Amino acid sequence: MSEEIKNEQETQETVEEPKAAPKKKKKEVIALEERVGALEAELSELNDKYLRLAAEYDNFRRRSREEREGVYATAVGDAVAEMLPIIDNLERAEQFEDGAKVIEGLKMITGSVAATLTKLGVESFGAPGESFDPNLHNAVMHEEDDSGREGEITDVFQKGYKKGKHIIRFAMVKTVN
Repeated sequence: MSEEIKNEQETQETVEEPKAAPKKKKKEVIALEERVGALEAELSELNDKYLRLAAEYDNFRRRSREEREGVYATAVGDAVAEMLPIIDNLERAEQFEDGAKVIEGLKMITGSVAATLTKLGVESFGAPGESFDPNLHNAVMHEEDDSGREGEITDVFQKGYKKGKHIIRFAMVKTVN
């Protein structure tokens, strides 16, 4: 009988193994399906984050462009608004026929221009007696004279203008030695 019991036990084990194997495989399949589902959810979340970030960046670029354009338009408008009184004074000066009044008006306009430039933060440079600086001045003439110091500006044909470190126009000058 012991052989029959052994055979029966072996038969039961072989019968149970195939039943256990599909259950184990089903559990693995279920685990893998859950893992695939989790990965798909994570992919969907990351894709959503990417799309939101791309949309935010596009909005940022658009806002920056609009802001730059607005700042430029405002700056031009402010500069023109500061120059309008000068234009008004020039138009008034056109109406005078007396030479002395015209000269007086031109002097007032010149003072108004200087005040406007100062208000806008623009400085003029390039006066006789200053030292020549190639970063600020454009020497269009040169004369030899032993009485002046080396690189001294003797005449200014056009003043130079700058705002901070930005040169708007170089001064056109005549230097000595």
